[in-house]
Parts: sequence; structure tokens; C-alpha cells
Amino acid sequence: MIRLVISNQRGGVSKTTTTATLAREFADRGKRVLVIDTDPQGSISSVLNLKPEYGLYNFVIEKLNFNDCIVKVSDLLHVMCSSRETTKVETILMGQVARENAFTQIFGQVEQDYDVVLIDVSPSITLLQTCAMVYAKQVLIPIGMDTLSFQGAMASIEASKSLNQLLTTNIRTIGLLPVMVDRRLAMTTTVLEGLEGMSKGMQIPLLHAIRTDQSVTKAARAGKFLVDFDPKCKAYEDYHQVADELEKLFKEPVNAGSKT
Repeated sequence: MIRLVISNQRGGVSKTTTTATLAREFADRGKRVLVIDTDPQGSISSVLNLKPEYGLYNFVIEKLNFNDCIVKVSDLLHVMCSSRETTKVETILMGQVARENAFTQIFGQVEQDYDVVLIDVSPSITLLQTCAMVYAKQVLIPIGMDTLSFQGAMASIEASKSLNQLLTTNIRTIGLLPVMVDRRLAMTTTVLEGLEGMSKGMQIPLLHAIRTDQSVTKAARAGKFLVDFDPKCKAYEDYHQVADELEKLFKEPVNAGSKT
């Protein structure tokens, strides 16, 4: 089973686009996919133009029926949306014992209906992100072509290491994903070289780069999946290849020498 947190401690690095595009790609491959949005801004709802009646808060805190708290985008793709009420989830969980395991306990009861669980998180280390990482144990880090995004990636990796030490768990970064890549720019070359060094030094796979593409922004404005808006665009072609790489990585045994 694929459980994956899409994380970077820097905003504006295509986390939501990556989550939505990969979710649709896996669903198109016949996999049953659940997307969980833990960001109070509700980015997934905005990007896909979803109108949920209930969401994460209602499922986790009010204990509403799971099926009432998801939006069935298709038979194979379901989304649990977030909203401003999500901030209350963290506040309430903060007072519970073993709060870091909340998602493991809650979503572990429904995950048997899915082949893939993708979790979109906010660009900061919060309790909900901790819960997501402890549950999924695999992190994908999209990285934009700027130094702050690179630093945000390092912060995500360090957060995983800290959680592994504090909670005796085994969270690992499964891949570094360069996004918004324009090879004509000097900064892109600098960041990509830095990512290659990070990949080798930390033994983290560097995935196929996602090229800069105006269709990404236009698709979000239209409330459509990238593949529906422009199936021939270069960004979708890149995400298709990344999905291939992720499927292969999840079939491989964990590298015992990994430092993350």
C-alpha cells in the first residue's frame, strides 16, 4: 500500500498540485485513492472546486461516519477536505494521550478500502503534520527552484529525523521532487545541483523534475485536474513519470543504509 505525506516547510512549492495530480494519476491506473487535506486553508477543495458538507474535523473530532466526511470525486478517488475548523482538530488532539498516533488509530480503520493514501499538509510543522507523518511513514518533498524552498526541504527531513528519535518510529523521505523547473534560469541549475548533492549524501532518490507550465495555474483556476485541463501539457507528462517512479520505489525494500 502507498501512504504518502506531501511536505515542505515552505509554501508555494506545488504541494497541493502534486497531491491532486498524483491522486488522479493513481486512480486512472485503477488504484483506489484517498486524499486527506490537513491544511486549514482547504487548498484541495479550492483547486478541485469541491463543496464538502463535512470533512476532517467532523470525522476526527465529531466521529461522523467516514463516508459522510469524504467527497467521492469518482469511484476510485475520494477526498477528505479541510476547512477553518481543522485548527480545532489540533487544539483538541493536543490534550490527548499518544496524540501523535491519532491518524494511525483513526485512518487505520478505513484504509483497507484503499490502495493509496495521499496527505496534503500545511507548510509548517504542526501536530497534524506529525500525526500524518507517523501514520504514513513516507514523505515526498516537492522543491521549488529557490533557496528558501531548498531550506524548507531540509527542515522537513530534519523533522522526520527528530520524530524518529523522539517516537522510535521509522519515517523516511521517499523522494525529492523538483518542481517549477525552468532550465533556462541560473538559479534552477544551482538548486538542482544542490538537490543532486542532497540526494547522494542522504541516499534519497531524486525524482523526475516537473517543468514550469502555465497549464498548472490555469487548471487550478478552472477547478480541474491537470489531465482534464490539458492532458498533453509537459507538467502532466512529468507527473506521469513521477508516478511510475513512486510505484517502483514502493515495491522496493527499504534501504537499510538510508539516513532519513
